[in-house]
Amino acid sequence: MNSALWVSKTGLSAMDKQLNVVANNLANVSTTAFKKDRAVFEDLMYKTVRAPGGLSAQNAELPSGLQLGTGVKVGATQKDFTNGDYNMTDRQLDVAIQGKGFLQVLQPDGTIGYTRDGSLQLNSQGQISTSGGLVVEPGIQIDPGAIEIMIAEDGVVSVRMSGEADAQEVGAINIAGFINPTGLGAAGQNVFTETNASGPPLVGVPGTDSLGTLAQGMLEASNVNSIEELVNMITTQRAYEMNSKVISAADGMMSFAIQQL
Repeated sequence: MNSALWVSKTGLSAMDKQLNVVANNLANVSTTAFKKDRAVFEDLMYKTVRAPGGLSAQNAELPSGLQLGTGVKVGATQKDFTNGDYNMTDRQLDVAIQGKGFLQVLQPDGTIGYTRDGSLQLNSQGQISTSGGLVVEPGIQIDPGAIEIMIAEDGVVSVRMSGEADAQEVGAINIAGFINPTGLGAAGQNVFTETNASGPPLVGVPGTDSLGTLAQGMLEASNVNSIEELVNMITTQRAYEMNSKVISAADGMMSFAIQQL
């Protein structure tokens, strides 16, 4: 069997995964605080016919060997955590993280998740939560009589009640940073989870310990560049076509060899 067929098969499989990554990026071009992915490719093992540095004859060393590759694979997908653009909304419960860090949210299984989606809301108990219903940790209760909610750069949350001139503090939002944010697990709903690769969270007050600050009335947009992704899609399509042509060429060579026998 012609080995080029199997090499091209790995190329087709890798390009299919790459297209899936590009499609997911484009699908989330309008998702709040979405972080784009990129596929990381790795070449597969090599068949060594002659090792580099081996002897071709007595006292004659090969300057290069003969190694035949067996293809490619997608070894990983890597999140790009560069900040997206910031859009003004003037909504009291919209918060953008300017810099590094994540909001902490309580997941249904009791564990802590992490998100940069600051489109916050109040649930039926008056707790600040995400648009997906996950309560922001530490929990902050807003009185139904509050007419204004203020979130400072350092995360302090204050409310002003009807008939009162001064605001009163009701809690504070902490944010968490990670040594390796690309190692976080993507759980969907704009939420990430801690893994061994990400390391433990470094929780602190916004604006301290290299953590970002909070900006009320703003939202972070997706960091997907649609033009860049369209170029990646075209490149992926052409690479898929070239691998398909290699399969056709290998098939033609095998067909010719069989006809001549």
